[in-house]
Amino acid sequence: MAGTYNIADLFESLAAAMPDRTALVSGTRRPTFAQLDERADRLADVLRGRGVGPRDHVGLHLYNGTEFVESMLACFKLRAVPINLNYRYVAAELRPLCLDADLVGVITQRELLPVVAEAARGTRAASIVLTVDDGSSVEVAGLEARDYETALAAATPARDYPQRSGDDLWVIYTGGTTGRPKGVMWRHEDIFFAGLQGGRPGGDPVTSPAQVVEHARDPDNAMRLLPAAPFIHGAAQLGAWICLFTGGPLVLQPGRSFDARRCVELIAEEQLTTITLVGDAMARPIVDVLAAGSYQVSSLLAVASAGAILSPAVRDRMQELLPDALILNNFGSTETGHQGSAFPGSETGADGRPSFAMDEHSMVLDDELKPIGPGDGRLGRLARGGHIPLGYYKDEAKTAERFVTIAGQRFALPGDMATVEADGRITVYGRGSNCINTGGEKVFPEEVEEALKAHPEVFDALVVGLADERWMQRVAAVVQPRPGRSPDLATLQAHCRTLIAGYKVPRQLSLVTTVERQPSGKPDYAWARDVAEKEPTP
Repeated sequence: MAGTYNIADLFESLAAAMPDRTALVSGTRRPTFAQLDERADRLADVLRGRGVGPRDHVGLHLYNGTEFVESMLACFKLRAVPINLNYRYVAAELRPLCLDADLVGVITQRELLPVVAEAARGTRAASIVLTVDDGSSVEVAGLEARDYETALAAATPARDYPQRSGDDLWVIYTGGTTGRPKGVMWRHEDIFFAGLQGGRPGGDPVTSPAQVVEHARDPDNAMRLLPAAPFIHGAAQLGAWICLFTGGPLVLQPGRSFDARRCVELIAEEQLTTITLVGDAMARPIVDVLAAGSYQVSSLLAVASAGAILSPAVRDRMQELLPDALILNNFGSTETGHQGSAFPGSETGADGRPSFAMDEHSMVLDDELKPIGPGDGRLGRLARGGHIPLGYYKDEAKTAERFVTIAGQRFALPGDMATVEADGRITVYGRGSNCINTGGEKVFPEEVEEALKAHPEVFDALVVGLADERWMQRVAAVVQPRPGRSPDLATLQAHCRTLIAGYKVPRQLSLVTTVERQPSGKPDYAWARDVAEKEPTP
């Protein structure tokens, strides 16, 4: 049995203890723990044969599927580091990430090979390229690319690995809501406890690696989880490994795009107990599918949103359609892992913002980095101590800004502004970097967006602040109406005034066919600002 909290060691222990249990479901593929382990060993042999070793970075430019999980595990076995690459990036966007991450190779979809070839040109990333068959026959002249399955078939599953430890690295690239992608460096042991909930989601963390296997052996502890978001999103990766360490199976909706109908169908087909998603961008389509049809959903115990908060209107409608399931807003970030959850009925304030019951390592700090007490009422910076990342890869300045030492203890400051309620729960208002200052009053885009999305004619919305001669900044809304609807500014203003203060109400409206979001479902505020700035000044 593994003696450290190392992801590869822990998985190998599970595979040895319950080799015949199904680990993963992806389309027609249903590998057991032993089969998944062997395929990862074969891939590790392929990578090792091309010189990949400890701390080397391998890019995963893949859709959701068995290959993504196998590739992560293969890297961990070698003490190498898997790097999530956004498959929706064009070459000009992907190339800076390849350079920043110091990739020594890339595993990609065959149809995406031209993008990888252009992005990796002249870098070490082009020296190892494996392509996953997707039905296309794309080839790029001058680029040596091996077929993934052919390479695995010719490899050996024999194990010959360097000794691993809890200090091995897992790096997750995150773009947040603004700025270039940054690689968040986690030690395996830290992310196991902070991001994977210590091997016992919803319960006390394990106290030894052996307890991970002991807990997973009991079928009653096994999750049947579907991460709806792509694995290029850190929350989906963490959800996948949380599920596997409970004994699984992890269920995937394979392919390039999120399919709300297929996700709902999988609830009955695979007797799902849990679905994780990212905010309204995924929850709304699922709600629409549930409302339009008749589906067997009795197995579902929980739907959890991470990375973006469900608006009250969407959450409440989902609860109506899934009355026996717990609809949760989970809070955390790539820089902190899981911090807490907002349970039904935990809202505070007139706008119904969720308050999170957070772990003992979370707190809110004032401008002097001193803790704000319960019921204080002041707005401060959310912080988390305990198991946190080492920092950002190759970015000392940003690391010093976001990871601070207070009285000898390190804390992560993910950028969220928050208050502490009288009962100790923490109410989060959003990222200070997106805060709008209108007439001296602070407005957080998220609270205005939630008010807008509560209107029956609004499908999605983003809110930004634009320069204003009178107010310094004015609140501008970019709205995607529901099909066949076209709400005007006055209508939405009247609606918002019933939910939020007058100074928060949008003074400008842009209607769009689709609200653009990042592949993770997170808002693309740069895009929204560009749209809003093209609107005539009111």
